[in-house]
Amino acid sequence: MTERARTMGMGMGMRSLAGLALVLCAGLPVWAAGPTPAAAVTAPAPTVATAAAPLERQVRACTACHGDQGRAGPDGYYPRIAGKPAGYLYNQLLNFREGRRSYPLMTRLIDPLSEPYLLEIAQHFAALHPPYPPPAAPTTPVSATVLARGRTLALQGDAARRVPACAQCHGTALTGALPATPGLLGLPLDYLNAQLGAWQTGQRRAHAPDCMAQVVERLSNADLHAVATWLSMQPVPADARPAARPPAPAPGDETLRCGSALDSPGARR
Repeated sequence: MTERARTMGMGMGMRSLAGLALVLCAGLPVWAAGPTPAAAVTAPAPTVATAAAPLERQVRACTACHGDQGRAGPDGYYPRIAGKPAGYLYNQLLNFREGRRSYPLMTRLIDPLSEPYLLEIAQHFAALHPPYPPPAAPTTPVSATVLARGRTLALQGDAARRVPACAQCHGTALTGALPATPGLLGLPLDYLNAQLGAWQTGQRRAHAPDCMAQVVERLSNADLHAVATWLSMQPVPADARPAARPPAPAPGDETLRCGSALDSPGARR
């Protein structure tokens, strides 16, 4: 991973903080965080706060960075959140708040918010499906060898290194799988590189067993670059909604248990 990919968010976060503070004061209610079960993916009860302030206005602090309707920021760092599974978005909000992901701006944003409200935000963006733009052309030439290796890792994995295919967890179309696995298409190369770099350095973690940390540990930097490059160049299918469930592994396929994956709403593995 390049130093730029690992650190590109730091400067942007500081530049955004002052503007986001104004958005937060204008839009988001400051609720005390409550003891809602961490994996409960059910709709919270209506509240006076949500009735008084439509959610579209309350999530302006999100769309200030993640773009209109959560379709991604223009800089390649703030990812698309629209259409991601609600379970995934909710888990990531908790991960930022609880220190498994490190980005001070996000932590400050969500620290005062209750878990039912974080879930409401996740469900709001999960229900949005604005169109995807075409993939950006690579800024430097990419060899056919790199693309072939990336495609193999994404669709077939590497049995010798005990690495499952990306498609085994993220769906055969790589658009994600319910209830909590995100899609991998429509993401910029810089963002993919930054996240894989964060897994490498421990700046991004998940509930144990941390399957992504295991995958990244088993791949070389060249492999991580190859799969990120290939994914970033793929067009998003017309129906980019997450699959109803992850595909069943074929006999003999490498499988990993993931602590952040939910067997069903309200229960963790």
